[in-house]
Amino acid sequence: MSAVIDLPRTTKPDRGSRPRWRDPVPGFGLTLGLSLAWLGAVILLPLAALVLRSIDLGWEGWWALLQSERIQKALWLSFSSAFLAAVIATVVGTLLAWVLVRYSFPGRRLFDAMVDLPFALPTAVAGIALTALYSGNGWLGQHLEPLGIVIAQKPLGIVLALVFIGLPFTVRTLQPILETATRDLEEAAATLGASRFTILRRVVLPPLLPAILTGFSLAFARGLGEYGSVIFIAGNIPFLSEIAPLLIVIRLEEFDYAGATGIATLMLFMSFVTLMLLSLLQKKVRHGG
Repeated sequence: MSAVIDLPRTTKPDRGSRPRWRDPVPGFGLTLGLSLAWLGAVILLPLAALVLRSIDLGWEGWWALLQSERIQKALWLSFSSAFLAAVIATVVGTLLAWVLVRYSFPGRRLFDAMVDLPFALPTAVAGIALTALYSGNGWLGQHLEPLGIVIAQKPLGIVLALVFIGLPFTVRTLQPILETATRDLEEAAATLGASRFTILRRVVLPPLLPAILTGFSLAFARGLGEYGSVIFIAGNIPFLSEIAPLLIVIRLEEFDYAGATGIATLMLFMSFVTLMLLSLLQKKVRHGG
């Protein structure tokens, strides 16, 4: 007699009872609602309150605000200094990120950690340190001023302070891109006889350009609103080294709340337009336009 083995019957799975796969993040409606709620509470409501408060100026007040030479000079100094500092921070930060990623040398980890110091330092401490270095009787300033290089109480001091606080943004934005990039294309281009400049222009820079623009935008945006590290080294001389955030504080101390919110609204509008143009440029570069 042969043994009969009773095998378990296989049944087709019931598709209706199959557990439904779920996204790790809730659905579109819930996440969009929460995002918009937080965006409105944290960003949109304060900005709307700022704009509504500036309405108290009226047409005459706004016209006087726009015609004020002191305000024009302060806004121009803030935007031009932030732009120039962002350009310098982008160039230096790109080179620094390249060195930290591509080369090994003693103390590399120490230098890498020092990049984040402007994030950790209070801005007032950074301003005091820069003033101690570059003022007329500072460690470096006392040797630079006889050569005609005056940094403290000049726009140059403002640019220097903004480079100091903006440099980490460019370095930390570029480092992850450089760490994931391979050298295969560079080696292939060199094998085909391409020069170093051609490899840099045609192989290295195109993938890095969106990240470079992102770092520039972050450094520029950070520099626009900087206050603590600037006021100590700038000297705060009207029409020469007075930045727009300081002028806002001065208006508040004078209890001119409408004037302060008016200047802040001007900065808000100009910053939004500038950053939007940078975002469009970054999107165009990313898509190869």
